Amino acid sequence: MATRRYVIDTSLFVNPHAREKFGKDPSAAVLAFVKQAEPLDIEVFMPPSVFCELRNFADAKSIEELELFVKKRAPNTYGIYLPAAVLYDFIDDIRQRVNKGLRLAEEFAKDNHPDNDEKLRKLRDKYREAMRTGIVDSKEDFELVLLAKELEATLVSSDEGVMKFANQVGCEYLSADRFFAALSKLK
Repeated sequence: MATRRYVIDTSLFVNPHAREKFGKDPSAAVLAFVKQAEPLDIEVFMPPSVFCELRNFADAKSIEELELFVKKRAPNTYGIYLPAAVLYDFIDDIRQRVNKGLRLAEEFAKDNHPDNDEKLRKLRDKYREAMRTGIVDSKEDFELVLLAKELEATLVSSDEGVMKFANQVGCEYLSADRFFAALSKLK
């Protein structure tokens, strides 16, 4: 059987639901992941930008262990083909989100009730949900999908937008909360 390849997202260790089988916090989850995955016939990749992002959540010891195991590789952004239809859908989605965000801001501006701090908190939450949920919203997210496509690897993430985009470009993906079980079956 061929070696399986995975591209892993920070959400595997940061999202509480995704990491619960690996550990109670990001550092413990990273160490448990390495311990479980090391003896398996798999290759695990992370774009350098995503690996760097993980440094903000896990301690130095766990990052050092992961660095010895995971392969850091940036996608070849000049050599990967993406269908124009994907970009077309992305632009349409962005326009709809911007319009929804604008309506939320208008609603906030029209509300003359006091308690601005509470109103601002609600606006921030609603705006974040309208603009960022279910969409690739960072270069790190984009690099995950591109690398998985380039390597023909399974993308592991709990980010809805990353998985949606992976599906659009024809990448195999696995929800991060199912990854522990998938690794257990490879033993």
